[in-house]
Amino acid sequence: MLDVRRLRLLVELSQRGTLSAVAEALSYSPSSVSQQLSLLEREAGVPLLVQVGRRVQLTAQAELLVGHARAVLDRLEEAEADVARSLTDVGGTVRIAVFQSAAHAMVPQALTLLRSEHPSLRVEVTEREPDAGLFEVAARDFDLVIAEQYPGHTRAHREDLDRVSLAADGIRLALPPHPTRLMPRGDHDPGAMLAAATGMPWVLEPRGTASRDWAEQLCREAGFEPDVRFESADLMAHIRLIRTGNAVGLLPDLVWAGEAPSVALLDLPGHPQREIFTSTRLAAAARPAVVACRDALARAAAATATPAGDGLP
Repeated sequence: MLDVRRLRLLVELSQRGTLSAVAEALSYSPSSVSQQLSLLEREAGVPLLVQVGRRVQLTAQAELLVGHARAVLDRLEEAEADVARSLTDVGGTVRIAVFQSAAHAMVPQALTLLRSEHPSLRVEVTEREPDAGLFEVAARDFDLVIAEQYPGHTRAHREDLDRVSLAADGIRLALPPHPTRLMPRGDHDPGAMLAAATGMPWVLEPRGTASRDWAEQLCREAGFEPDVRFESADLMAHIRLIRTGNAVGLLPDLVWAGEAPSVALLDLPGHPQREIFTSTRLAAAARPAVVACRDALARAAAATATPAGDGLP
């Protein structure tokens, strides 16, 4: 009989690539992981790993075993969900990965709802970039991820994860509360307003992020390259730089968490929106605790007001 815990180590190795990464993710020592995989080889009766330089590589037989192991782990997760559904009280622990603006806008209200309706449920929230969160949900580090997708960008489809839309989040040009170097007041064309920010310093998220790629493409379509002087993944830092007159930028409505904006917000051409969605493993989607968290997040998202463009003062 193959040991399920050792099978999981093989699945982890196929996802993470190295023994040290598996050890770090599961809080084991690399030697312990190696020893357990050696025992799995004996159980399977075939070589599962080959040494390639300083790394190990899965054999063809190991790849076959990984496919079966994933199915076993999924069935066990489905069994746990079935048992949980037989109970009248929603409990256990749900680990959620969430990006920053969703953490500010949706999560606090969702946690309040869950505490009131399901006091036995423990929810653990960790901030993660969407790409990392999606990977870590697939790797069973988290049970649910709140992720985003920008207009014109698509994420790789994962057959092991579902996807449930949570909200459409408008994105607007953000300027200091009293901008002085823009076009005449009477011109409210969104394209002209964006182009008027040509010579101003910009704050954007770091290179390589979906938001940065989208923002640069938007500016190029308007006929200019943004003068990016500030890079930060922290949208609260963006707001402060813009509010104090040191930069302009592009901010999603969700960042205000239902509160009044503290900067001038102008509509962009085409009124673009990013999609906010949740994903979990298909095997975990029916788990009552996951269902309850998604329901609370959906209600929190619906209660978050979307600010209208403020226009020019």
